[in-house]
Formats: sequence, structure tokens, C-alpha cells
Amino acid sequence: MEYKLFEEFITLQALLKELGITHSGGAIKSFLSDHSVYFNGELESRRGKKLRIG
Repeated sequence: MEYKLFEEFITLQALLKELGITHSGGAIKSFLSDHSVYFNGELESRRGKKLRIG
């Protein structure tokens, strides 16, 4: 999945909401506990993780 970043960073929580994968903070917690999310090949489970280009 691709997303064009317009700011310095976006949090994992905001990205999942922006992409329509989840709709609330509670849903994100549940989603991350039930699914594996990888960023740059590394498993990521912190909803507040700041995602940057590069």
C-alpha cells in the first residue's frame, strides 16, 4: 500500500485512520493486537510510532 506524505511525519494511528483501515483509537489498539503491521520490513505495534520518509 502506498501513501504520499505531505508533512515531516505521520503517526501509525493517523495513517491507519487516513487509509480507512481503522476509525478510532480503540479500534487501532485492537487492530494492532490482531494483525501484523510492517513498516520498512520491521514489525511495528506502537500506534504512536512516527513514520517518516526514508
